[in-house]
Amino acid sequence: MSGEEREEGLQAIRDGVAGVCERFDDAYWNRCEKAESFPREFHRAMAEGGWLGVTMPEEFGGAGLGVLEAAAVMHQVARSGGGMAAASSVHINMFGPHPLVVHGSPEQKAAWIPRLVTGADQVCFGVTEPNAGLDTTNIKTFAERVEGGYRVSGRKIWTSTAQVANKILLVTRTTARDDCAKPTQGITLFYTDLDRERLDVKRIDKHGRAAVDSNMVFIDDYFVPEEHRIGDEGRGFTYLLDSLNPERVLIAVEAIGIGQDALGRAARYAREREVFGRPIGQNQGVQHPLAECWVQLEAAWLMAMKAAELYDAGKPCGAEANAAKLLGARAGYQACLQSVMTHGGMGYAKEYQVERLLREVLVTRLAPISEQLILCFIAERVLDQPKSY
Repeated sequence: MSGEEREEGLQAIRDGVAGVCERFDDAYWNRCEKAESFPREFHRAMAEGGWLGVTMPEEFGGAGLGVLEAAAVMHQVARSGGGMAAASSVHINMFGPHPLVVHGSPEQKAAWIPRLVTGADQVCFGVTEPNAGLDTTNIKTFAERVEGGYRVSGRKIWTSTAQVANKILLVTRTTARDDCAKPTQGITLFYTDLDRERLDVKRIDKHGRAAVDSNMVFIDDYFVPEEHRIGDEGRGFTYLLDSLNPERVLIAVEAIGIGQDALGRAARYAREREVFGRPIGQNQGVQHPLAECWVQLEAAWLMAMKAAELYDAGKPCGAEANAAKLLGARAGYQACLQSVMTHGGMGYAKEYQVERLLREVLVTRLAPISEQLILCFIAERVLDQPKSY
């Protein structure tokens, strides 16, 4: 496929996703946030449009496309007014189940992937734990082998959509860390039912993105059938690596999209708002910060596209994907902050939406990896510095 043909395909994706998003206005997202209600109508519309299966194999009803196309979908979703609430409602479908796609058995793929594509199943990701944080190798949730499967006990935190999902991609230990030659060994993945009658799922009250729940999940002697294990026992950490770089790219473009939405709202307000007999946008003190936000957003976008192209070409992209996440999150956050400042007092009012965008974009600076760990990675892997932690 030529570059021109691929760009035409990407534009078709943007146009198609925009056609779905324009049916859900600011009032819709305000209602979802106020009610702390999952945007089911939006999720259903995205599923009906075929957008949940962009990266899923064609043989199971997906489009079989790459991270570049997934980025086009998520960027358009994020810049269309719904912020992280919209993005988070469909984000995990893009590359979250990738370990299943790559390492699942033919029977598992045939049974599970079509239901993810159509939206019949919703999956959440149970990886982070209260006492492990970003150190995934230090998780304590343990799956003990029993007849027919495993008995799982432990705790997970920041599990998004666990109030509405019926499936969970669960990261566990099957061998204690101290009993492994390497910390990355002994981790096993499961794709199994999320039974809220048997698991204690408690919602976390948080700063933003109220429409998409985050949760503590308490797991106590929960039976998981052996056929729900993905791949080989003990190799789960390496399976997780398949989805890490794509996720960083997607978080980057989501932050950029939210920033561009906020920047557009600020530019419009600056043209229309008159103080001392002239539009405030006529003042360079207002113009220049907004122009600088545009520059930073565009630069971050180029890095994200470079990372996506490298990934799709099967080339190493760890540094570029991490850099894109760092730059995209910072640029998106700064654009949202500057938009609030441009609106002045009205930026603090919910009516103009920008305070919501600022609250929601903040999470992209915190997750799924901190800025500090990104810089450590680049220092070590690119600049050949000794490991600092």
